[in-house]
Amino acid sequence: MMLVVCASLGLGAAAWAQPAAAPRPASNPAPALASGPDAAQPETAPVDKFAADPTAVLGFTMNNIEGEATELGEYSGKVVLMVNVASKCGLTPQYEALEAVYEKYRDRGLVVLGFPANNFKEQEPGTDSEILEYCRATYGVKFPMFSKISVLGDDQHPLYKKLSGAMAEQGGEPTWNFTKYLVDRTGHVVRRIDPRTTPDDASVIAEIEKLLAQPEPEQQEEVPA
Repeated sequence: MMLVVCASLGLGAAAWAQPAAAPRPASNPAPALASGPDAAQPETAPVDKFAADPTAVLGFTMNNIEGEATELGEYSGKVVLMVNVASKCGLTPQYEALEAVYEKYRDRGLVVLGFPANNFKEQEPGTDSEILEYCRATYGVKFPMFSKISVLGDDQHPLYKKLSGAMAEQGGEPTWNFTKYLVDRTGHVVRRIDPRTTPDDASVIAEIEKLLAQPEPEQQEEVPA
């Protein structure tokens, strides 16, 4: 009777006997994700904490006045007084006070960093070697000096871009030679000082002593892998 029904439907015995096709496996199945503490974690880009912090200014590498690459991070843990200097300016005699303040407080953790710049009426025209010879011979400068840079304009050095931006509410960019910026022991700029205010002014000394009284930040030890 079953054959009769199949024949009447025009199928035939062979079609009736053909087994159903097995389901095809999915192509490129997604791998199972591991779970638990041993599971691989997604990769994330490292965070540049220095670049992300608008007041952190010791992440730059710069040439000192003798042409050697120097990481400003070497001065982490110190109080830093940064100054754009010039040899042919009415304020040039401030070199003497800068050196005196450096000598008085260096053992307590102060360092003065001089950055020659020719931005203001071209009052620093000399080469690095000429600048260094003049400072040492005329004012006995021993604090660290750096290669001549630009502190203003389209070619402003990134250090001074960051200093200017961080201190925008205190005047921002240098307005003349011997503009000063104070950096605390954690590497953050905290004060901009007017060019005409001398390094040994009572207000500057009070701020330096306040910053020196702060404890040095603890060095983070690397955890072995």
